[in-house]
Amino acid sequence: MNWRDHIVSDPAILVGKPTIKGTRISVELLLDRLADGWSIEDLLESYPHITHDDIHAALAFVSEIFKEESFVAMDWARL
Repeated sequence: MNWRDHIVSDPAILVGKPTIKGTRISVELLLDRLADGWSIEDLLESYPHITHDDIHAALAFVSEIFKEESFVAMDWARL
């Protein structure tokens, strides 16, 4: 799957945050819901304008970003 077929960024929509093409549903929103314990089925029920492919594209998009970035592990308990 090519995430570029599903994910777009337009400065006029949500200040350019990556969104599902043709919607105002951001990749960030989908990830937040998944992190809160929502299932893919919950997302599809709550946001009927998106598809399984859209959700998988959002995950592929984020996966690609993580591969391109460097991260430093932090011990949050010590902060």
